[in-house]
Amino acid sequence: MGIKALFTPGPDPDFPYLDETIRYQFPDPEKWDNDIVSIGGNLSPGMLLSAYEQGIFPWNNPEDPIIWQSPDPRCVIFPDTLHISSSMQKILKNRTFKITIDNNFDGVIKSCAEKKRSNQNGTWITGDIIKAYTELHKLGWAHSAEAWQDGELAGGCYGIILGRAFCGESMFANKANASKAAFISFAQYLFEHNTAFIDCQVPNKHLISLGGEEMSRRNFLELLETYRVFRN
Repeated sequence: MGIKALFTPGPDPDFPYLDETIRYQFPDPEKWDNDIVSIGGNLSPGMLLSAYEQGIFPWNNPEDPIIWQSPDPRCVIFPDTLHISSSMQKILKNRTFKITIDNNFDGVIKSCAEKKRSNQNGTWITGDIIKAYTELHKLGWAHSAEAWQDGELAGGCYGIILGRAFCGESMFANKANASKAAFISFAQYLFEHNTAFIDCQVPNKHLISLGGEEMSRRNFLELLETYRVFRN
């Protein structure tokens, strides 16, 4: 993507804008020894959709150029592996939170960016990321789920829908269990509407507790190829 992109923070201003109908061919992740597939480019709709369709997503610090990654192993949740703890079942049954879908995408992604996380010094959700995914939301690709309490946004999550695959990006909670309530409710909705799996990207204890399973990158890419185009 050019030498200049290696030294310029954020999107490369000289890289062409790709609308949602244009695709870019990334290097094959299986030919690389680590998670990083490519560096540079921009966050235009065609670029982002190209990445997700190839099992790749942007993940970098604000001071870095765009770094495109494809982790190995991957974390995936299937309809029959989604785990809802007894405590969460009670919270959902009692309707502790009001759950909505695509009601406040802007509020969700900005809250994800602002949320301080104990294992991170900053956020990868920069202003450029917010602008790019908000554009994908307006185009109908990016979606959010919101958990409300007393009229305030208490938690939520967002990601990209590709055919029968949902690629989760981030979640946040301002109230205990709010992000879980939003995610689980959204997952149930997605699975009820023919979604085959949820890509949770990088495995961690929280995702495993929700039913996430580790999968090799090779197997994930094969799974994605099968379901990234919607088929009845």
